[in-house]
Amino acid sequence: MKHPKYYHVHPLPWRDSCLIIEGPIAPERLAELSMHPDLDAFRPPSEQHKALIEIANLPEGRIIITRDEQTIVGYVTFHYADEQERWSQEHMIDLIELGAIEVADDYRSLGIGQKMITTAFEDNQMEQYIVFTTEYYWHWDLKGSGLSVWDYRKMMEKLMKIVDMEWYATDDPEICSHPANCLMVRMGRDVPLSSKEQFDHIRFQQRFMY
Repeated sequence: MKHPKYYHVHPLPWRDSCLIIEGPIAPERLAELSMHPDLDAFRPPSEQHKALIEIANLPEGRIIITRDEQTIVGYVTFHYADEQERWSQEHMIDLIELGAIEVADDYRSLGIGQKMITTAFEDNQMEQYIVFTTEYYWHWDLKGSGLSVWDYRKMMEKLMKIVDMEWYATDDPEICSHPANCLMVRMGRDVPLSSKEQFDHIRFQQRFMY
């Protein structure tokens, strides 16, 4: 399966200059940039930088970033699900995870997350995929944002709906472990019925849930 990656770049006026939103970005270019020290939600910035480069090297992997000159201040990742997760069990070539989205603290009021996500879907390059994201409240910056768990959930839903992602039911134990957790999905218009049915089998694996 071919994985089209159509590069886009968008300037965003900020202070006396511009931020640059761009991607999918090549691993070689990522390696030339540095990570903002606040991008530590998932792992230390230096380790996250290496992870982004590794994802960008994958055939299906794509990274959208926002940079302030040569410093990455935000990113979104797309890739196949981790082998330890149920979403990889059937090795679907057209099931892609929106794995992580992070923006440095000082840049969070600019709508960068929304702009990065919409950039990833430009030129219909994701229409052949089922794109999903798993939202877990323990990944959310509740302290830094000052939001309640439910307000943060609403914010994430609103963000994902920008590209027509919708809430989907599942019996996945981690998602079901807290009512604020959720699965959101976007079915590309070119996804075959067979893949949609296969995805349903992955979402529900306990008989009583059918």
